[in-house]
Amino acid sequence: MASIHRQIGIDAAPADVWDALRDVGALHTRLAQGFVTDCKLEGATRLVRFSNGLQVSERILDVCDEQRRVAWSATGERLTHHSASAQVFDEGESRSRVVWIADLLPHEMAPAVAGMIEHGLKAMQRTLEAAAATTAGGDWRGG
Repeated sequence: MASIHRQIGIDAAPADVWDALRDVGALHTRLAQGFVTDCKLEGATRLVRFSNGLQVSERILDVCDEQRRVAWSATGERLTHHSASAQVFDEGESRSRVVWIADLLPHEMAPAVAGMIEHGLKAMQRTLEAAAATTAGGDWRGG
């Protein structure tokens, strides 16, 4: 089984990053704009459409406020197993670290999934840092 571990620093308050991550039905608007183009929540399942056209059904397994962690599993045509989690860690009052871990089969899919995770983390960084700058009144318009 392939296990992928990726992380990224985000210049946004950990509470705000967690608030966006835990909103599991708003990936496309609050968390990873541009990487996720649509997300529909149906009970404990979300249907996610990515910018590359891929659509995936993800079952939400856990949303843990204490650990600031969301866990999910996915089904798709090419993956026989996929479970993942994303977790927010404090790096100060206004800085966070997001760690995304995915375990999957077949092992040969690891490079493609790792690439998507890296794109997703960069989209999270852009989305959340832009929201933090707007909230702080520090956007380029002098807000």
